Amino acid sequence: MNAPVPATPAETAAIRRRYLWMMASAYVVDLAFALIFLTLMGQWAYAPYTLIPAAVLMLGANVLLAHWLFRPIDRFLRGDATYDSAQRRITQLPLLSACAVAALEIPLTVYRLTAPLWLDAAASLPQSPAADAISTTVILIVFYFTYAYFVISDYISKLCAFIFRHHGRNLELFYGRYAVKLFVALLVASIGPLALVIVDLLSYDGDRLREEIAVNAASALLGVAIAAYFIGRSLLEPLRVLSRAMTNVAGGDFSLRVPVTSNDEVGELTGQFNTMVEGLRERERIRETFGRYVDESVASTILHREGQGVLAGETREATILFTDIAGFTTIAEHLAPDRLVEALNEYLETVLEPIRAHGGVVNTFIGDGLFASFNMPLACENHAAAAVRAAIDIQRAVGSRTFGDQGVAFATRIGISTGSVIGGSVGAGQRMSFTLLGDTVNLASRLEELNKHHGTRILVSESTCTACNGEFPVAALGSVAVRGRSDAVAIFSVDPNSQKESP
Repeated sequence: MNAPVPATPAETAAIRRRYLWMMASAYVVDLAFALIFLTLMGQWAYAPYTLIPAAVLMLGANVLLAHWLFRPIDRFLRGDATYDSAQRRITQLPLLSACAVAALEIPLTVYRLTAPLWLDAAASLPQSPAADAISTTVILIVFYFTYAYFVISDYISKLCAFIFRHHGRNLELFYGRYAVKLFVALLVASIGPLALVIVDLLSYDGDRLREEIAVNAASALLGVAIAAYFIGRSLLEPLRVLSRAMTNVAGGDFSLRVPVTSNDEVGELTGQFNTMVEGLRERERIRETFGRYVDESVASTILHREGQGVLAGETREATILFTDIAGFTTIAEHLAPDRLVEALNEYLETVLEPIRAHGGVVNTFIGDGLFASFNMPLACENHAAAAVRAAIDIQRAVGSRTFGDQGVAFATRIGISTGSVIGGSVGAGQRMSFTLLGDTVNLASRLEELNKHHGTRILVSESTCTACNGEFPVAALGSVAVRGRSDAVAIFSVDPNSQKESP
């Protein structure tokens, strides 16, 4: 997520002016309607008497009201108030602005319709029947209310994006209703113009009917086109923003945070979307952190196999591999701690690669060694042979290089055993760990220790040797007593150089 970038005074002034222009646009629409009427009716002598009051109300008074309505938001943008104090006005601004424009349109429309009755300059204007006058007044008020509402709703999307970008805040209060907006939009776009035509048909005839229908049709065409443009932007743009964000999140971008740009259910949904993405981002962070301490494949299995984030206990035939560094204590005495850790991490990364390459899973790191498994918890075909191949590749990789800036050489001992293994999540409370249990695990650990007594690098149990079915040349070292077992165990050594390098 990008940090908020403070807005410059010029940017703040521009977003303020944009609201005033949007409110003043109602005057431009009114002017267009007036010019259509004057042109089609041929009443240019009446022009000053209809255009000047319109400028006073729909431009002058409208802009003054806009300044007053915008004041709480302006104080926040200037840094003189908190966002919480401005948020309610932001979410109510479309409704308040629409009410202001509609309220100004009422006296203007009444003035124009009654002018022929009391204004000498308008004496030549044809008088309208009561039905036409009432319907025209109602429809114009509804139109201007709807126009202003959706124009300012479109502005709100820009304002909210501005506040999000420069202040890092999103809307959290929602008063609008998407269904109501759709209903009003359909009412203005279809029923309003149709109602005017029907009233004209019932109120006039002859040339007057043609004139009235021409004026109303031209005005309706212009009004519906303008209103539809802003209605579409207001209703659809927040959905498009949300859709693009969902596509990005589906592609794995969890850094996303979307500005809430509408005051209805879509805005509320956008806020919930941000909350969801934040949860996904936290889950991904936990997964990545988890993956640093648990093998990635184990972490993935735990997160996806069981809904509670644990693996139920199960018993399976598997092969266990233990590694350790010969003489590590002596090496540690002669290296600075930071150099030692650097060399050890480089060494463990080298050991880790062959294990993963052959289908093994590193269950845990134990000091200077590690404990890996094949066929538990992830399936691994011919797991015994895979473990021995990994051991051979480890010895070849480790024996041919040094580690760290000081070039430390590490000699690795490996013990491998195959048999029945119990695996699952163990722990208490919120602290869980995936672990493997059983005699096979203990035997692999003992075989790793026995390497130092036999001068070997890889020791395997009889069960592992049998499972490999002669794939690797081995040397029988007889039966030895193993700590933790009452009976002697047959052990075998594997020469890392006895086979061609594994693929």
